[in-house]
Amino acid sequence: MYMINASIVLYNHILAEIKELIHTLHTCSLVKDVFLIDNSPKKNDELLSLPATYIFNGKNLGYGTAHNIAIRKTIEQQIPYHLVLNPDIQLDGNKLNELIEYMEKNECVGHLMPKTIYPDGEIQYLCKLLPKPSDLLFRRFLSSKWTKKRNDIFELRQSGYNKIMDIPYLSGCFMLLRTSVLEDIGLFDERFFMYPEDIDLTRRIHRKYRTIFYPYVSIIHHHEQGSYKNFKLLLVHAWNIVKYFNKWGWFFDSERKKINEETLKKLKLL
Repeated sequence: MYMINASIVLYNHILAEIKELIHTLHTCSLVKDVFLIDNSPKKNDELLSLPATYIFNGKNLGYGTAHNIAIRKTIEQQIPYHLVLNPDIQLDGNKLNELIEYMEKNECVGHLMPKTIYPDGEIQYLCKLLPKPSDLLFRRFLSSKWTKKRNDIFELRQSGYNKIMDIPYLSGCFMLLRTSVLEDIGLFDERFFMYPEDIDLTRRIHRKYRTIFYPYVSIIHHHEQGSYKNFKLLLVHAWNIVKYFNKWGWFFDSERKKINEETLKKLKLL
């Protein structure tokens, strides 16, 4: 039987905030282990009571680096799937079976994300094109009325979010990953402390495998958007976005142009 591990990165989270999620994950018979990777400054012994493997780092290593600790253990254990998810996610654990069944039937899929909604039922538009600098910087600092037209294209809103789609940039709040693919293309790029690591990883997977939005299963994401509330996190966000474009190219990124055009063409949005 195929199995799956999951990892959740914590920072000053308390037991009550994640207890339900951990127990929900274990309602799926395919879940072998849940890793709690704690980047908090102080160890939280209460978390040891949960049915999970608690790993305390003693410092904030960053999002991708912390998840890599768990992913490497999944690879060592030869578990075929690894789920990266945020602590502010709610889901039906039994629905994981459907997601994994889809990946089992489609071996070319390296990464899958379900439909994601807010607690009030409104959809979150988390399927995106590979970003231009304006997509990430302008929409963060300019009024939405100035960026709405481009943002609608960037977030592929006209697709309807009602069919299976191949997407080059899927949100890091819930990433169902095939571990053999990660062994091939690499794990999270640890140069990114926080925020663009999901863009980078999805992009690298998308080069060789399918990166799928699967709309027939839904999860709830409370979507804290910390950088919108905390100036320090805003600076971290901006600096890591700079590092992303330093890696892939700011204005001259021929691969980005090609992938985005192919995505829009497949979705009949070009």
